[in-house]
Amino acid sequence: MTTLNEGRHPGEAVMTEANGNRSRESLTIAAEQTIEANTILAKRAVAADVVATPSAAVGNTASAGTVAMGTPPVTSKVKDGRYKGIAVTATTVSWEDPDGKEIGVSTHGTEFSKGGVKFTITAGGSANVAGDEFYIDVAADAEDFEHIAYAVADGLPIGGIAIYPATTGASETAKIAAIVRDAEVNGHCIAWPAGITAAQKADATQELAAIGIIVRN
Repeated sequence: MTTLNEGRHPGEAVMTEANGNRSRESLTIAAEQTIEANTILAKRAVAADVVATPSAAVGNTASAGTVAMGTPPVTSKVKDGRYKGIAVTATTVSWEDPDGKEIGVSTHGTEFSKGGVKFTITAGGSANVAGDEFYIDVAADAEDFEHIAYAVADGLPIGGIAIYPATTGASETAKIAAIVRDAEVNGHCIAWPAGITAAQKADATQELAAIGIIVRN
């Protein structure tokens, strides 16, 4: 007897979504991807298209440290919005990303490369004091991001769930509809990454909930 394996049907994971097309967006799939229907998508920045502007708070110690962006200034893991650094000592600054997540501590004179941004703070004529603030303002539009199949090891943020499948070749991208907000999905119908652990699945479920996609099992 022949055994037939039926693939996933487009959109079968979607249980409820908002009126009209509010829950959906057309997302760009990066080159060299094989996306199954109902796959969780991770979004990564096209670094060359992203603008990152450094600054120091007006209330900082006069002529204290200045921020110079690296080359390149951002990586594919960068997030849109304001990165904020607060001086802990005269030469160290604790940083958080636009979502308020701590990403590390920079040291004056040493390049910092975490959370998707790269920069160096150079000490000024006066030493920084605890509480001085620095900023990296990242301007990235939706068009500045592309999407790949979610993998825990990549450390990329989740951007949604693909409704349809897509296959792209080298230097080729594609547009597909995806659920990105205000929806409930069936966890048993999601194309989870191979080998994902229960703990990692729980983390991904929380990340989906943070963007308004609730996983029901």
